[in-house]
Amino acid sequence: MRLAIPIALLLAAALPAIPSMAWAQAAKMDMVTGSGQVKWAPAPPSLPKGAMIAVISGDPAKDGPYVVRLKLPANYTVPAHRHPTVENITVMSGSFHVGMGTKRDVKKAMSFGSGGFVSLPARTDLYVWTTKATVLQVHGTGPLAAQYVNLADDPSKQ
Repeated sequence: MRLAIPIALLLAAALPAIPSMAWAQAAKMDMVTGSGQVKWAPAPPSLPKGAMIAVISGDPAKDGPYVVRLKLPANYTVPAHRHPTVENITVMSGSFHVGMGTKRDVKKAMSFGSGGFVSLPARTDLYVWTTKATVLQVHGTGPLAAQYVNLADDPSKQ
């Protein structure tokens, strides 16, 4: 009988670890249960016109974790740039191309299709483009920012 109380306490302490209980007890959760919930808006001026963004979790402009989705049209290009933090990209649909360096060289780039993933190191010069309409999920630790290699390529300065 003496063991009944400690075992009961252990079981009670373990209940939050059960997934359904953890979900119910979460103070704040960011969830998207389907694509219909995603709210798209024009991307910030640091990206060339035509891109759309949806903030899924966090605030990409602030310190801390974030998740965003980018919707890029076909034949969309972001000239050579770098990010101050690691940027992790999952291709949800479409065709995404990434090259390292200060000038676009299609022969030195890699192509990523639906389900592809790339983790781009901080402070690395890179350029990207699409060949068809593409949706990306990007996550990392903010702030998310881009510095263009050639300042004349920075759309926010035009």
